[in-house]
Amino acid sequence: MKRVPATRPKMDEQLAAFLDYLKNERQASRHTIENYARDAEQFARFAGNDAGFDWSSGDVHHARAFVVHLGEKGLSKTSISRKLSALRSFYRYLVRENAVTKNPFTGIVSPKRGRPLPKYLSVEEVGALLDAPGRYWTLQSASPSVKDKDAAHFAAVRDTAILELIYSGGLRISEALGLNMGDINLSQLVFKVRGKGKKERLAAMGPPAAKALGEYLLERSSRGASSRHDTPLFLNKFGKRLSPRTFQRNLKNYLSMAGLPNDMTPHKLRHSFATHLLDAGADLRSVQELLGHANLSTTQIYTHISAERLKAVYKKAHPKA
Repeated sequence: MKRVPATRPKMDEQLAAFLDYLKNERQASRHTIENYARDAEQFARFAGNDAGFDWSSGDVHHARAFVVHLGEKGLSKTSISRKLSALRSFYRYLVRENAVTKNPFTGIVSPKRGRPLPKYLSVEEVGALLDAPGRYWTLQSASPSVKDKDAAHFAAVRDTAILELIYSGGLRISEALGLNMGDINLSQLVFKVRGKGKKERLAAMGPPAAKALGEYLLERSSRGASSRHDTPLFLNKFGKRLSPRTFQRNLKNYLSMAGLPNDMTPHKLRHSFATHLLDAGADLRSVQELLGHANLSTTQIYTHISAERLKAVYKKAHPKA
């Protein structure tokens, strides 16, 4: 389609007046003004012809077709939404100035922006991370600069137990470090978690998590820590509750040891927990309860991850994909 010539007196006057309004009355930035001008001219080129475009001739059919056109060009939902917002504002101005009788973009709904899919680790990557605290502190203990070998061993056993529990129960880091001694039931392989809004739920621990936790409890006891029900489960070297900041600082070292990206957070273990359960056939309602989600829609994001993974496997493996 040919570009509309620059000589479009009626449109230019109205658009120029709108841009002047943005600059002087709305105090809009130059970047915003340039974007609005570009978006308006793009719509004019699409809906008009070489003879120019009369804004009053724009109707809802033009507006809908323009949205389809933008989608076919491969624009992101965010970009399309921004252009629609600009054109709604322009037409709202024209209606107020009695230059047009209606705003064709009023009833046009901006495309919903999809939620970004949570990042997760593969089963192999999770295994490497769970092994990392032991490997890291073993290396540290071999260094002559490390004086307290016992503290290094304690950190290795403790942090392995934390990572195992997070992955086994799908916990948030705050939930894991908020556990007390009375929350743990090793004989039943369950533990009580206090989630958002102080809502309580039961989480399960698999045999590897139970083994890691049992080893940590022995180390904890050998250091003379209290086993009262209301005392923190995971302790720092001073016998106080371990803070998320300290654990996340240690996590950076474990990620490096495991060869994983250093921007990974403990929350990705929670994402991995949910994704791996659904991949293995768990039903969505059960995963919702295990994660402590109030709404099923929050849990459904993990079904999209599984679907995307299956599509990637299909495209890679199928000869006709």
